[in-house]
Amino acid sequence: MIVEPDDNSRPVAQRGPTVLRIALGGQLRQLREKRGISREAAGEAIRGSHAKISRLELGRTGFKERDIRDLLTLYGVTDPEERESLLDLAYQANQPGWWHRYSDLLPSWFETYLGLEQAASKIRTYEAQFVPGLFQTADYARSVVTLSHRDADTDRRVTLRTRRQEVLDRPHPPQVWAVIDESALRRAVGSASVMREQIQHLMKLAALPHVTIQVLPYSAGGHPAAGGSFTMLRFPEPELPDIVYVEQLTSALYLDKRQDLELYLSVMDSLCVQAAQPHTTQDFLAKLLAEL
Repeated sequence: MIVEPDDNSRPVAQRGPTVLRIALGGQLRQLREKRGISREAAGEAIRGSHAKISRLELGRTGFKERDIRDLLTLYGVTDPEERESLLDLAYQANQPGWWHRYSDLLPSWFETYLGLEQAASKIRTYEAQFVPGLFQTADYARSVVTLSHRDADTDRRVTLRTRRQEVLDRPHPPQVWAVIDESALRRAVGSASVMREQIQHLMKLAALPHVTIQVLPYSAGGHPAAGGSFTMLRFPEPELPDIVYVEQLTSALYLDKRQDLELYLSVMDSLCVQAAQPHTTQDFLAKLLAEL
């Protein structure tokens, strides 16, 4: 299971604007509720509506400095140091992430995921069809991209996919635990040489202390992940809930309700029990490599 985070020391820049917006929005909600102020009243104070307050508190929109100042005044936050701290957080939350330059290629629902992935301290994923995006080589990623996109932006799409992987090399990398279905490793994506390079890359990643890879073999039979691939994200900020990300063909689900989290955590734990144990991963991959 995902263990409680024990490190909140990463620089603000590493946490990314998506999580900072959610964190600040949560603090604003707590301040409003503590004063017993309705969303409608808060909306009027910033010349907006209760819907705008809702979007701000959920971290789904950027922050205007004037709005934050007015809300802090309304909520009785008069300490200059506390006000400046929250205003600085709003400034950081409004800075575009590195993926902003690829926004013309990204649907909004996936842009949100990139922000969450960059900020997560724990990532657990089950992949049924492809090697997880964080683990893909450039050539494997190109083969995946061209399955659905054949245009002049192929190189940028591949760069975007591989740029995500920089989180694995930073000073405070997330703990990544992936369960990969055997079918995803045996499915030929690209040429045999592409697959060989990809398997070799997985072997290198599996040796990293912050990466755990398990293979769910055919011999495991049926399993509880009937809905397909999904990812669970946990963050170092205690005010942020875990999030389950389920990607669909033209959209994605972001689940954070307790009952959903408990269900997916149970499924993930069951997959980890059914899958071959991590210490056997290298042998499995080596055998697979020999067959290519």
